[in-house]
Amino acid sequence: MDFDIKDSGLVEKGRLRVEWAVQSMPVLRSIRDRFAAEKPLAGLRMAACLHVTTETAALAQTLKAGGADLRVCASNPLSTQDDVAAFLSISEQIPTFAIKGEDKETYYRHIQGALGHSPQLTMDDGADLVSILHSDRKDLLSGLIGGTEETTTGVIRLRSMAEKGVLQYPIVAVNDADTKHLFDNRYGTGQSTVDGIIRATNRLLAGANFVVSGYGWCGRGVARRAAGMGAKVIVTEIEPIRALEAVMDGYQVMSMDRAAEIGDFFCTVTGDIHVLRQEHFAKMKDGAIIANSGHFNVEINLEELGKMASSVRTIRDFVEEYSLANGRRLYVLGEGRLINLAAAEGHPSSVMDMSFANQALCSEYIAKNYASLEKRVYGVPLDIDREIARLKLASMGVEIDSLTPEQDEYLHSWEMGT
Repeated sequence: MDFDIKDSGLVEKGRLRVEWAVQSMPVLRSIRDRFAAEKPLAGLRMAACLHVTTETAALAQTLKAGGADLRVCASNPLSTQDDVAAFLSISEQIPTFAIKGEDKETYYRHIQGALGHSPQLTMDDGADLVSILHSDRKDLLSGLIGGTEETTTGVIRLRSMAEKGVLQYPIVAVNDADTKHLFDNRYGTGQSTVDGIIRATNRLLAGANFVVSGYGWCGRGVARRAAGMGAKVIVTEIEPIRALEAVMDGYQVMSMDRAAEIGDFFCTVTGDIHVLRQEHFAKMKDGAIIANSGHFNVEINLEELGKMASSVRTIRDFVEEYSLANGRRLYVLGEGRLINLAAAEGHPSSVMDMSFANQALCSEYIAKNYASLEKRVYGVPLDIDREIARLKLASMGVEIDSLTPEQDEYLHSWEMGT
């Protein structure tokens, strides 16, 4: 079988870690049971460009149970868990192309590997797979019926493609589901980002100035978790409504020019380019720690920082020390890539349960409805979003109320007032 992994000897370790993750993914388990019985993806060729983690393995098992012919590749050079890649390729017989720390050439070769069976449906995390299909592999576009996208960054790219008339097949923006971004982005990114920073540095957050750049759902989560560890959180923003919300949530809000002078930790979660750049590095304290939890490693201008440095060395795993001419040292974590996956294990399984349930059910939705879908970006159908929330609540033993007939009538009428 065609695959490319680091070490086939890691299969058993991967198996046990996936088993541990699946225990906290009851929604996806229930979907897998139904998929195994109904085979809604029977014969469908799928390519998934995702972070190759234990949770992704649970999704892959679900898609395979549904009948899909699946291939998997990494969506980030540092996010692969090599034991999981081995488990998927050898034990699950799902061709996987992913090696933690792979170089750029290998990364794109692995994407080509995932496209090796001419997929009909894509599953993306950052839209690199879609981008390759619309540039280097246009020969495969005619066979595609649809796709899904997991991230805010990817959805932004895809909407740009759709607006410019470039997008050649329909994509469902899984990231926009409430059961994805309200939970995965906030609670998952919040916890795993702080986890990654602490694992990489073993530094104390309590009492430190922790600068969060971007106050979207991911930024809200990071700020909240850092504050919970005792950090003094500072938020930088370009959007006035989000900045106002951060103020009212109790955080200091200021420009990055000001924050650069006082920050001990910096974490970018904006999805934009060069949020931290030369003028900010020039003001930072000796020992400042710089991390990114946005999808791509473009938020920190490492090229400019490299030019400012008299020397660069790896001082511990996932920590590079940039020594500047004036003697100050700045520390970049995980090569500026997603720190929660570069130095830690990514989101907890229980929150990815909802995100990947969306992926599975949206794949089923496309398989059933692709003939009526246009070449644009779609939101997750509300009935799918609500069903996932219902299943998650049930798995937690939580009961909620339902409307009485009288209440339902009132909400759908205009005649009744005070």
